[in-house]
Amino acid sequence: MIVLRAWLTARTWRELGYLITGVLVTAPTFVLGLLGIIALAPSVLTVGLPILVGVLALARLSPRWFRGHARYFLGWEWGDPPPLPARTFWRRILALILDPAAWRALGYCLARWPLTIVGAYPAAVALVIAPSALTYPLWWFVTPTGLGAFDTDSWAGTWRVALQGAAVLLAVPWWMRLVVAGDRLLVRALLHPSRSQRRIAELEAGRAALQADATAMLRRVERDLHDGTQARLVSLGVTLSRIEHRTADEDVRTMAADARGTVTEALAELRDIVRGMHPPALDDGLDVALTTLAARSAVPAEVTVVLAARPPDATASALYFAVAELLTNVARHAQASRVRVGLRTDDGLLLLTVTDDGRGGATLASSGTGLAGLARRASALDGSLAVDSPQGGPTTVTMTLPVET
Repeated sequence: MIVLRAWLTARTWRELGYLITGVLVTAPTFVLGLLGIIALAPSVLTVGLPILVGVLALARLSPRWFRGHARYFLGWEWGDPPPLPARTFWRRILALILDPAAWRALGYCLARWPLTIVGAYPAAVALVIAPSALTYPLWWFVTPTGLGAFDTDSWAGTWRVALQGAAVLLAVPWWMRLVVAGDRLLVRALLHPSRSQRRIAELEAGRAALQADATAMLRRVERDLHDGTQARLVSLGVTLSRIEHRTADEDVRTMAADARGTVTEALAELRDIVRGMHPPALDDGLDVALTTLAARSAVPAEVTVVLAARPPDATASALYFAVAELLTNVARHAQASRVRVGLRTDDGLLLLTVTDDGRGGATLASSGTGLAGLARRASALDGSLAVDSPQGGPTTVTMTLPVET
């Protein structure tokens, strides 16, 4: 019964549509795969290297092309290849040439079109010829001498043709399922991210979610402290000031003054804590926040910020606190007369440079500088910290962070 009902199921018609339309959908990618093979040999002599790089770049995008088609007809889903390292242009080119995901996608581009032809051609032919063969006994009298493949000289012979047509109609759905199952295996082997890649993507997504949650929580705490606790302390200070000025008792006045002084100290400590959680200046943008830091610096500082877009909150906070730490280090240890702070976007990276004209000699292992802590913070965001500080100066500290974290 299952064999007889195959054409009545939606699955059969979805697979038929997937294979028939796949002939057109996969033809350009097959040409792309052939172009990649042709470019392989001359790429050894660097002549075909630009073509090969272009082919691999397009091959890395092809999973999205195939996925849209497969999702529409069969509901298949799979992830994109992991992004290439966002470093310099030439390193990215090298990473693309050595990227297994790009080569696997190129292999699928080569295999998919022939496999689709193997499934679509018999199905298309069967849909045209099999119904005619199945009904041949009904219209044999119109052409009793036979017609092409249905050549028979008797009405009894038409039933043999009809049986053949019925057999083809019954077999074609299962042939299509076999071809689609083979395609599914190829997709899992060549287009699906590997288990390690999926795990890395899950860990990166989890880390990004934790960073976003931590940043949001710190901002809520900062807002609550600013709008709640700080406002109550200010109100308490005002009340103590009124008591101090209205009472005639000297002991009460002294106690009120001492309490008001304690409240003032608590407010100062609270403001420092709030600034350590989320500097309010960051709400107006990183350029404004860094300019504010430079204005408060004990050593005259010049700030230059050139950004293509506003970085994520976690990245902006890391850059802000790095500049704050470095300006403090310059004031305490460098004996410098001037500091230059630069922040720019360069090839998918954020480059922060802090340069002073001090005495130099700073290293990541130096005690009291906090550079090791900055290096750990940069590493936590997939970045790095480099220190160039010869004896006698100048000192340049460079923090590199990805644009997206």
